[in-house]
Amino acid sequence: MIGIDEVGRGCWAGPLLVVAYRQRSALPSQLTDSKLLTKQRREQLLEAIVMAGDIGEGWVSAEEIDALGLTGAMQLGVERALLAITAKEDEVIIMDGTINYCQPSYRAVQTVIKADQAHPPVSAASVYAKVTRDRHMAEQAKLYPDFGFEKHVGYGTALHKRQLEQHGPCALHRRSFKPVKAFV
Repeated sequence: MIGIDEVGRGCWAGPLLVVAYRQRSALPSQLTDSKLLTKQRREQLLEAIVMAGDIGEGWVSAEEIDALGLTGAMQLGVERALLAITAKEDEVIIMDGTINYCQPSYRAVQTVIKADQAHPPVSAASVYAKVTRDRHMAEQAKLYPDFGFEKHVGYGTALHKRQLEQHGPCALHRRSFKPVKAFV
C-alpha cells in the first residue's frame, strides 16, 4: 500500500511537495498527522520513517502552481511522487482528503478524510513532507533573507504580509495567489 499526503498547498510562497510512501517495515506507534506533532517530534521520527519505507517526492514549483492552478499542481505532484516510487497501477493507494488526484490508470485509489491520522503510511508521508519542505524553505531563507521563510515557511502569516508589503514578491512567491497579487 502507498500513502500520499502533501504540504504547502495553501502557502503564498515556495513549492508544493507531494509525498508517496510505501511502508516496508514497522513504523513508530506514535506516528500521526504532522500537524499534530511538534517540530522536534517530527524531526525525531524522520529517520525511522526513512528506514521503514520507500519514498517518492513530487515537487511542484511556484511557477508551475501559477501556470496550472492548485488542482493541476496537485495532479502533477502526485504523478511525480508515484513515478519516483515506481508505483504499480494496481497497487492500493490511500490519499489524504476527498479528491483523487491520481491518473485514471491507477485503479485502487481510496480517498480518506484524515487518513494521515488513521493510516501509518499516510502519516509517514505527512511527516516526511512537512520536515522536508520546512528544511527546503529554511535553505531558501538564506537566499531571500528579507522574507523570514525559516519562520513561516511560505504560509500567509502577519510577518509574511509585512515582508511582502516592504519588499514585494520574490521568485518564490505564487503570483496567482490573491494575497501576493496585491503586491505584484
